[in-house]
Formats: sequence, structure tokens, C-alpha cells
Amino acid sequence: MKILIAVVGDSKPSGQTERLAEQVGRCLAERGAALVCGGLGGVMEAAGRGAKAAGGLTVGILPGYEPGDANPYIDIKICTGMGHARNAIIAASAGALIALEGSHGTLSEIALGLKLGRRVIALGRGESPEGVLTAASPEEAVRMATDG
Repeated sequence: MKILIAVVGDSKPSGQTERLAEQVGRCLAERGAALVCGGLGGVMEAAGRGAKAAGGLTVGILPGYEPGDANPYIDIKICTGMGHARNAIIAASAGALIALEGSHGTLSEIALGLKLGRRVIALGRGESPEGVLTAASPEEAVRMATDG
């Protein structure tokens, strides 16, 4: 059974963050982990693109009711109709979370992950709340998430 690792971050990331997310997705697939994310654009799409390029499996926990809202790299589309409350499902489904640059939604996923006792690894973030581990590279973030 594949371990699910969440990748969370901004829906409108900087170019650097998008490249990091794509590399994280690729590394997850190469290590045999499946990607779980919010299923939409930005960091979620970039991580999905990287995972699919390496032959990985992707799961999108969508905020609405339409599977067609998912980015084109999502294999399994889970429609929740829950809006941002879907972040709890993302955190609960993941063995660990890798958090990239993001705002309030990303912070909620970090907090939920910590509350649920998941490992949360920050990559390319300016701040790291207490309990969040920090990785210097996508490879290190994925190793920390999968070796735990």
C-alpha cells in the first residue's frame, strides 16, 4: 500500500515555489509515495505535474462537487462540497505534509497536520511554526516525510 504524502501551498505561487512543488511531486513518485493535495492549481498542480512525470499516483481532495475542477494531473478526484474545510481531510489522509509558500489555507493545513500528530515539513517558507520541521531541498523534504 502506498503512503499518502500531502503537498500544500499557494494557489498562485512564485515561479521558484512552483518549481519546488514540481520537484517534490517527482521525488514523491520516485520514492513510491502517492501525492494528496487540494486538487486545484498552483502548488497543487505543480506537484501533480511532477508526480505524473515520474509515474506517480495523485489524489485531489476538491473543495466543490465537480470532478472537472481538478487540475489535469489528478488521478483520483474526491469531491467534498466542503470548501476550505476540506483541508481537514487532506491533513487526516496524509502520513505527513510538505508545506510550501502559502497563506491562510496553507497555514490551516499546517495547523491541522500538527493537531493530528502528522509530521509537517516546511520547504521554502519564511516562517516555521513550533513543531514544524524544516527541509533545505525537495529531496530532503520527501525523505523526511517518507522515512518518518
